[in-house]
Amino acid sequence: MRVSATTRAALPLLLVLGIVPLLIHVAIITTSQGHAAALAGIPRLFRLGVVTASALTHWTIYGGLLLTFGLTLRPGRVALLTTMARKMHGPLSDEVTVYTRRATWAWCGFFTVQLTTSVTLFLFAPLVIWSFFVNVLDLPLVATMFAAEYLCRLNCLREPPRQSLAQIVRLVTDVRKPGDEPAGLP
Repeated sequence: MRVSATTRAALPLLLVLGIVPLLIHVAIITTSQGHAAALAGIPRLFRLGVVTASALTHWTIYGGLLLTFGLTLRPGRVALLTTMARKMHGPLSDEVTVYTRRATWAWCGFFTVQLTTSVTLFLFAPLVIWSFFVNVLDLPLVATMFAAEYLCRLNCLREPPRQSLAQIVRLVTDVRKPGDEPAGLP
């Protein structure tokens, strides 16, 4: 696989997306008072009511996304992003098929980091830090992941498939009954 200058330029961004949350986890856990601190976070789940409901919603969304993407990565299955690319572009080259499977893995990694960061911050950090992560940083991190994946696609594939945002939204929102013919995208 060739590595272009743009991919090398995007590498620090990808490292930040993966390493910074890990460092946050390590810092929170190592500065805690050991096992007692870990157990102290659990009653917080039951005391906070609406905030806990918000946390559970956030965790359910990321857990559901992780499960949805991850189950398609089992042996013998077609990765979710491969399926989506086929619906948009028809038959795919081997290069694109491999790339979309790897991109599905990357999104699973992103969902895992988001989920574990949220749970860790909720249980061990001040509530304001967790709230900042969920309410302020969440969408910019998702947008950054989309941008990083897009840059990788442009630089890792010889002829990357291109689509508009409208096509992607239409694909994701196109819900059909089993057996219906797929709707064509312009």
